Amino acid sequence: MLKRAFIIDDDEISLFLTEAILEEENIAKEYQSYQYAQDALNDIIEGLEVEKIPDIIFLDLNMPLMSGWSFLNRLLPYENQLEEKCSIYILTSSVDIEEEEKAKGYRLVKGFLHKPLEESSVQEIKQHYR
Repeated sequence: MLKRAFIIDDDEISLFLTEAILEEENIAKEYQSYQYAQDALNDIIEGLEVEKIPDIIFLDLNMPLMSGWSFLNRLLPYENQLEEKCSIYILTSSVDIEEEEKAKGYRLVKGFLHKPLEESSVQEIKQHYR
């Protein structure tokens, strides 16, 4: 079981549903939800200093203020510090193949999932961490 999971999504219903399925599948001990990517980014950067970063992040792409893409770009300077400790899974309602290809260009992104998050997807992720 992972220690910490972050969910970043501006939609409250998506946040609720994603956290509920993750808890049901018992993927992590602790969950932190964010409606604003900047808040999650701040916590990750601060967490680097005290070794308190999420093991896994579920990231929406289309959000106001800071999109998922901007979030990923802002993490680029920290990739080396995060790479072995944190995995990001894009969780989006988008079906744009170009976005899925673009996501492969980020070392921290380990998967591209479609909303709503499904049990089978969470089980596959859990298998990866066993």
